[in-house]
Amino acid sequence: MSKLFVLSEQASIAHHYLTDLRSVERQKDRRLFWDSMERLGFLLAYELSKQLNYEQATVKTPLGTKEHYRLPDAPVLGVILRAAIPLYEGFRRMFPEADTAFVGEYRKEGSEAGGAEGVEIEQFYTTTPALEGRTLILIDPMLASGKSIVTAYRALAAKGGEPQALHIVSVIAARQGIEYVQQQLPSARCWVADIDPALNQKAYIVPGLGDAGDLAFGEKL
Repeated sequence: MSKLFVLSEQASIAHHYLTDLRSVERQKDRRLFWDSMERLGFLLAYELSKQLNYEQATVKTPLGTKEHYRLPDAPVLGVILRAAIPLYEGFRRMFPEADTAFVGEYRKEGSEAGGAEGVEIEQFYTTTPALEGRTLILIDPMLASGKSIVTAYRALAAKGGEPQALHIVSVIAARQGIEYVQQQLPSARCWVADIDPALNQKAYIVPGLGDAGDLAFGEKL
């Protein structure tokens, strides 16, 4: 099984939502930005759901019975605050019974001046349910250097235990970030809506879409 799924490799409505997310003009409508992020989350959640483990179930209807499959154990959704919340909403709709873990972290100011190699991540908050033996879906809309995803996972695993399976979800990823994550977390499977070719000198994705957190919630001080 491939360790990387890219939604944009298929012809689908996902391209429409990606266009809205990236467009400088369309980004002026915050509600549209949020909705497009959430809808891409729902699409990625559906694709990811095909790789989960199911059990057979007999359903009694008013007129008989039917064999189907049910998800016996809901995954844990891991959210990197604050930018991941709209994307997380799409996953929460797909998996309404999921538990949720939260990690608050940010790039240390000035550390990105040296490019991706110099990026340092500062964490200020971690909370998680038990993870041991469970499926963890770690969500962050932009996978740039990959360091925030890796540090978030390590913090969650240190507190909640090692999950049985790890899925990493982003809307836009840089090729460099994917390679870093695959090197540091070789058991993880990555799910992205689109891949961009490069990072700039400040380790931001190019062409990217800008600051996803600011676009969803407003500029921070």
